[in-house]
Amino acid sequence: MKFARSQKGMSILGWLMVLAFIAFFASAAFKVLPHYFDYMSLEKIITSVETDKAMEIRSVGEFYSHVSKGMEVNSIRDLDLREALKIKQENNEFRAHLKYERREPLIQNIDLVVRFDKEFRVRMP
Repeated sequence: MKFARSQKGMSILGWLMVLAFIAFFASAAFKVLPHYFDYMSLEKIITSVETDKAMEIRSVGEFYSHVSKGMEVNSIRDLDLREALKIKQENNEFRAHLKYERREPLIQNIDLVVRFDKEFRVRMP
């Protein structure tokens, strides 16, 4: 009876398995999180057209130029802006559709895929 009480807790093999799972998920998170941060930066850049009245963006070309400069400031280099962002000007607003996906290799032929797709209605200042 004394022997059964003394065996409490996980073995070294159990702890190694738990650490392997934690390392796997941490590795996946560290590969995907930068893409989410880039996306959040792009959202802020696009919506800043409406909130910052001093910019006076009136055309689609000026909108692309503003987003391109914001991408340079935030070091977003691996994204083709003309392919990922489609902008239409209607009446007194812009319709910006941001749609792209990113792939990160995880293990050999297994990739992590993040897909972003959002439409913005931005009023002209």
